[in-house]
Amino acid sequence: MAENSKPENSNKSIGNDRKDLTRGSILDKVLLFAIPLMLTSMLQQLFNATDVAVVGRFASKEAMAAVGGNASVVSLLVNFFTGLSVGANVVIAKNIGARKPGQARKAVYTSMVLALICGLFIAVAGNLIAGPIVRLMGVPEEVAPYSVQYLRIYFGGAPFIMLYNFEAAILRSNGNTRTPLICLFIGGVFNVAANLVFVIVFKMDVDGVAIATVMANMISSMLLLHKLRREEGFIRVRVTKLWLDKPILMQIIRIGLPAALQSTVFSISNLCVQSAVNSLGPDVMAASSAAFNIEIFVFFVVNAFTQTLVTFVGQNYGAGEYKRCRDVVRKTLLVSWVFTMVVSIITILTVNSLMGLFTDEPAIVEIGALRVRILMYGETLNVIMDNLSGALRGLGKSMIPAVVSFIGVCGTRITWVFTGFRIYHTFFSLMMVFPISWGVSALVIAIMWIRTRNKMLPV
Repeated sequence: MAENSKPENSNKSIGNDRKDLTRGSILDKVLLFAIPLMLTSMLQQLFNATDVAVVGRFASKEAMAAVGGNASVVSLLVNFFTGLSVGANVVIAKNIGARKPGQARKAVYTSMVLALICGLFIAVAGNLIAGPIVRLMGVPEEVAPYSVQYLRIYFGGAPFIMLYNFEAAILRSNGNTRTPLICLFIGGVFNVAANLVFVIVFKMDVDGVAIATVMANMISSMLLLHKLRREEGFIRVRVTKLWLDKPILMQIIRIGLPAALQSTVFSISNLCVQSAVNSLGPDVMAASSAAFNIEIFVFFVVNAFTQTLVTFVGQNYGAGEYKRCRDVVRKTLLVSWVFTMVVSIITILTVNSLMGLFTDEPAIVEIGALRVRILMYGETLNVIMDNLSGALRGLGKSMIPAVVSFIGVCGTRITWVFTGFRIYHTFFSLMMVFPISWGVSALVIAIMWIRTRNKMLPV
């Protein structure tokens, strides 16, 4: 059936609690959708932030550097497959907008199977390459054993991470961002408690916080699975009926693979930057890892609106509401920019106190605060790049932001690490590559959005 042909069963509801994103006011629905997403991502990051803070306070700075320094490695593998969940989100959302419950149901079951396959692959591959990756990154000798141990345990829990992300994508496509937040909150509370017990009571270090994180992910994913099994309508999951629908799988891959590659591009460039950070010593590693766990919360504000655009544009484009697609992008971009500005300013003003949550060493606090300030000043550029990438993916044009990211983000960062950073071998010069790469990519993605919008969304 053609994409914009008459919807099947157009007179039927596709889910008793589905939020129709194709009608009504835009701003309130955007905020109701985005704020739970924002809080969900922040809670998810608390898993790693708690790991870093606990080992930094109660273990050693080597353990702290290992846990924080692994962030880019974890992102490299996990984000690639998590990017595929964007494809699931778009395919399900488009079929919801087009009132095609049969196709949407196939996408739900295919997404669940794909999540399990991806999770098992990461668990096996991650354990095999943990050692070589740590050596390739040039992690200092005193930190390397901790890094390998954390990675192997973390990747062993990858099936639960993938399952949660795809389950959340299914619910998001149906307009529900509240349930994933609740399930993740429960897992997050457990993670904090388990971290403290394993490290303080049982005298564990990176192994303790890694095990706590895996257990927390397991709890969140199982709670979400329980919710999906009790849902009404097409998103209800029956475990005994899971299967891969080949045409739907190809649709998910066509949209999700470029998004996955885009996530990988970011991770590769950040891995390259992390290797440069490692060359500056354990203190800089520890400071940078702590700073990352502060600045990432501002990125989650941006990304929440990006994911909102993926779903809103997907549903409205599937419903043929082209003018509403334009309005959604324009209003969401404005709200995202305002939210990001406010949160960035608050972060800059409180950065020293926030760094103090991770360490009481003044030198590490100052280095980390420098990183946070540099990145906060550039986040408004990231709003344009990231949000318009989400809008393009909602239209099914996932390859455009992937290519722009490869050239503008990955190209700029890697080029600088191997050229300018070698001449100006300072932490400041290294961190400046983030706002510069965002600026280059924002300009290009804005041009591509305008061209695509004019072609696909006639007024």
